[in-house]
Amino acid sequence: MRATTLANRLLDLPGIGVSVVAWHGQQLVIDVRLRSRRLICPECGYSTAARYDSREVPSGWRHLDHGVHEVIVRCLLRRLECPVHGVRVQAVPFARTKARFTRDFEDVAAFLATKTDKTTIARFLRIDWDTVGRICQRVVADGLDTGRLDALVHIGVDEVSWKKHHNYLTLVTDHDARKVVWGKAGRDTATLDAFFDELGPERAGRIEAVSMDMGPAYAKSVRADGHAPGATICYDPFHAVKIVTDALDVERRKAWNELRAAGDAEAARKFKGARWCLLKNPADLDERQATVLRKLKRRGGDVWRAYTLKEAFRAIFSGDLTVDQAAELIDRWVSRASRSRLPAFVKASKTIRKHRDGILAALRLGINNARAEGLNSVVRLIFARARGFHSPEAALALVMLTCGPITLELPHEQHSIRAG
Repeated sequence: MRATTLANRLLDLPGIGVSVVAWHGQQLVIDVRLRSRRLICPECGYSTAARYDSREVPSGWRHLDHGVHEVIVRCLLRRLECPVHGVRVQAVPFARTKARFTRDFEDVAAFLATKTDKTTIARFLRIDWDTVGRICQRVVADGLDTGRLDALVHIGVDEVSWKKHHNYLTLVTDHDARKVVWGKAGRDTATLDAFFDELGPERAGRIEAVSMDMGPAYAKSVRADGHAPGATICYDPFHAVKIVTDALDVERRKAWNELRAAGDAEAARKFKGARWCLLKNPADLDERQATVLRKLKRRGGDVWRAYTLKEAFRAIFSGDLTVDQAAELIDRWVSRASRSRLPAFVKASKTIRKHRDGILAALRLGINNARAEGLNSVVRLIFARARGFHSPEAALALVMLTCGPITLELPHEQHSIRAG
């Protein structure tokens, strides 16, 4: 078998024929020619048989390694004149626009990015750190489902930190598809406004429910004119319980500081150790923690009153109550907390009263941010595993690769489909 025939079968790249195979040091360099006579614009896909001039542009792409040797694919490309983008070097069927790697190489790199950290990928594929992020962005831009925003009905909005010092991404989740469908750097009203601008009035008008936490920024965007006129805002009950739990922790710290100020260091030390006894659910306490909780009950005081308020509120969402029953209990709790003379709970009661309708809507529709939070836990895992990003775009690309509506196939899977 001739070397060119063997190389052609080993590469198995679409639309090419191998002309020359040669070794250049530790690199296997394969010169190929394009079979198609038509020239394709790399920006828009415009096709023409007319060349702009007789010039041929030498270009090269890194392909998957052959053993310990790098494989370089080279080709002479022609130029065309696109009516929209002007003079461009023709696109090739085996590589993405502006890429110096073949599609097979980039697909492998993108797949590895969803499974391991960038340092490992960079060492394994012999590419630099920044290149991994750029490859992920190209793969997502090429493979992301373009119709992912067309049938949105129930969505969730949440933010996730991609870098220290308050660097956030806003992510929009399709509750029905269970996928992240949109994202952007930032977590303010303007960030979510960009989502509705991209969505457009027609598609936004079909949204029926939006789940979110109780921060004002996202709600302000959803309520803006023309954004989601028919959508019901659903406030996640988990965040409501968290607000009340945080109020309990405020009262606990206040009591601890009072003991320290009174000079009772031993009591203050024991009281500080009771934190998790108060914050954990009673069913999750071990024997030692349950004993500490009984002692706190016998002692009574503001901390125990705060604990009973926290448990009463949590119980509203842990039972099988109807929406009307939950509404009645929330109203009772708000009344009780507002008269408790515990500043943190008075403040929490105002927050719960303000968001009451959204909390009940989440119970009535069965829509909350649990799925978004679940996806965000996956996002945080891949962020920690990646060990850093140089740009929010690279972070968002990895989010979409892992949790978005994109089908990532490895080269042998793609080639088997073509062969079949």
